[in-house]
Amino acid sequence: MTIRVLLADDQALLRSAFRVLVDSESDMEVVGEASDGAEAVRLARETRADVVLMDIRMPGTDGLAATRLISADPGLAQVRVVMLTTFEVDEYVVQSLRAGASGFLGKGAEPDELLNAIRIAAGGEALLSPAATKGLIAKFLAQGDGADEGRDPGRTERLNALTGREREVLVQVAGGHSNDEIAERLEVSPLTVKTHVNRAMAKLGARDRAQLVVIAYESGLVRPRVE
Repeated sequence: MTIRVLLADDQALLRSAFRVLVDSESDMEVVGEASDGAEAVRLARETRADVVLMDIRMPGTDGLAATRLISADPGLAQVRVVMLTTFEVDEYVVQSLRAGASGFLGKGAEPDELLNAIRIAAGGEALLSPAATKGLIAKFLAQGDGADEGRDPGRTERLNALTGREREVLVQVAGGHSNDEIAERLEVSPLTVKTHVNRAMAKLGARDRAQLVVIAYESGLVRPRVE
C-alpha cells in the first residue's frame, strides 16, 4: 500500500528536496505541494493524503492553524500531520500536538529519520523524537511553575472512564514508551497493550498516541518534570 504524502512548506527548494527523497521510496509518493497552510488544507481534501509534512511557520495561514482545520474536518480523519520545526525546542510543539498533529520532526533530521517518520505517522503511531519526548512536552505543559493551571477539568473527568490498567498504560504512553516496551514493563503481551491503548483513545476522544500524551499531562494524570 502506497503512502500518499503532501508537502507543505513555503521554501520551494526544501519541498523539492523532500519530493526527491519521498518519491525514491517504493512505498510512498508525493501527491501535492503547498506553500502555505490554506493551500495545504485544500490539497489535503483534494489528494486524500495519508501524511502531511507541515512546516509550522508559513505566511498567511500557518502550519498550526492548518493542522487545526485538518483535525477538525471529519472528512480528513485519516490524515496524519507531522510538523516540521527548525528547532525541536519550539514553543509551538505542544500547540501543534494539541491542534491534532501526530508529532514533529526537526528539519535537520537525517533522510532515514524523515522517511521513518512518515511510515510511523501513516501507521497511526505518535512521532515524538527522543530529543523531545522526555521533558520538552512536560516543560511547556507545565507553564505556571508546574501547578494545576494547565489542567483540563473536562479531561480529568473523562479519565474516570478508564480502567486501572488503561491508566497504567496511558502513563507509559506519556513517557514515550512503545507498545513493546510497555508490554515488558507491565509484563503483558504487546497485543494486550495495543488493545488498552485503542480503548483509551476511544474513551478520551484521542486521534492517536500523540493526543494521549497531551491528555495525560493536561488531565493531571502525569506530572511534568521540569529539569
